[in-house]
Formats: sequence, C-alpha cells, structure tokens
Amino acid sequence: MTTQSHHDKVDQQFGSQASAYLTSAVHAAGRDLERLSARLADFPDARLLDMGCGAGHASFIAAAQVKEVVAYDLSEQMLSVVNDAAKMRGIFNITTQQGYAEVLPFDDGSFDVVISRYSAHHWHDVGKALREVKRVLRPGGVVIFMDVMSPGHPVLDIWLQTVEALRDTSHVRNYSSGEWLSLLNDAGLVSQNLLCDRLNLEFTSWIARMRTPEALADAIRIYQQSASDEVQRYFELQGDGSFTSDIIFVEAKRV
Repeated sequence: MTTQSHHDKVDQQFGSQASAYLTSAVHAAGRDLERLSARLADFPDARLLDMGCGAGHASFIAAAQVKEVVAYDLSEQMLSVVNDAAKMRGIFNITTQQGYAEVLPFDDGSFDVVISRYSAHHWHDVGKALREVKRVLRPGGVVIFMDVMSPGHPVLDIWLQTVEALRDTSHVRNYSSGEWLSLLNDAGLVSQNLLCDRLNLEFTSWIARMRTPEALADAIRIYQQSASDEVQRYFELQGDGSFTSDIIFVEAKRV
C-alpha cells in the first residue's frame, strides 16, 4: 500500500465519523487530558500544534492554557467539526490546517509545543512524522504524545493489533513504551517523562465509532472468545466484548 492510498483510507474512515468523535466519551474526557491541561499551564505564551487533532478535544484543552493552537488533521470534515465546536464554545485562539503527519506545512522552529492524542497509531511513517516534529519545534520545545499502547509481549501485542485492524482498516500499529522511546530517540528528541494508564473500551460504542462492518465485528467477537486465559486476564475481557487497553503519556524535548 502506498503512502497516498493509506492516507486516503484514513480520511475515508474518519471523515464520515467526525461528529461521532466529538461526542465520544472516551475521547472527550480522561486522566490524560487532565495531565495535559496541568502540563500546558507551564506554557501560557506558547504556539502549539495538535497533530491528528480529530474532533479537537486535546485542542480545546490546550486552548485554555496556551496563547495559540493550530489544530492539524488529514480529514477536512474533522477540521470542520473543530471549527464549529470552537465557535460554539467561545474559543477563538484555535486555527485549523489540513495535511499529513509526515509532511508538516510549517516553517522550522515555528512551535513551542507539539501534542498528539490517539492519532499516531494511524500514521503511515511515525519515524518520519517525529523528524518533522523536531523540525517545526523551536530549540527547547516540548512534544507530548498520548495513545493506546502495546503491552510489548508478543502474545499480547499480536492480539491487540489484530482486534484494532479488524475494527479499523486504517490502523497501522499501537507502539510499546520501548518502541516510543526508540522512535523519539531516533528522531533526535530527548525523552523527559513517560506515564502509563489503563483505558476501558465499551465494545458497542467502540465498534459504532468506526462503523465497523458486521462481519468484522463478529470476527472480533469470535477472536475474543478464542483468546487464551493470559490474554483474557490482561485485557480484562468482558462477556459483552468490552476490554481494557494500556495507554501512554510520553513527553520529549528538542535540545
């Protein structure tokens, strides 16, 4: 699959579901957003880039703490939702721009902070995107990534990647904490802080957000029911298909 065709798939998957992500309880709240808000309070004069902003939940949190937010996403429909929601909420320091994570249309050193939440696992080339992050950050600038995280162990990793790909054909990979540290280091960014947490995913709404075809939703349920005891315990698999995933909050710096 070429880069362009993957980007088209991401746009197709998420554009039509933009409004559903605005109202999604999983995306609209969480301890990671609370941590983000607290951390960004240290940057009141910052210009901030939210990569893969989706329906804008992290952008809205950021806008309350920093001077300027650029909400950036591949999906023009997502950006339209962000614009409309910002106006309704009386938020006037957010602008939007469309584009790919791997090719940022911004000048070198044009941001003080870069954030991304629940987006990087869709990116075609995370390493290239992180090199772009370093380029657009000013020296001393900070990057914060929040995402679903692979447990790292092969048995648990393959189970997570499989259910994610069945649910959403634009999924690329959930990275482990070790992979995140390596990716950041390879991009020339210095890791500063890493926190892990757990996120409960209610099956019906998780499937509905992506409008997963019935056949693939059934395949996920069959796959869940065939999971080993180790997998069932780790992901806290429930009878209705709901389960719990790891999430990561990782901060790095451009020196």
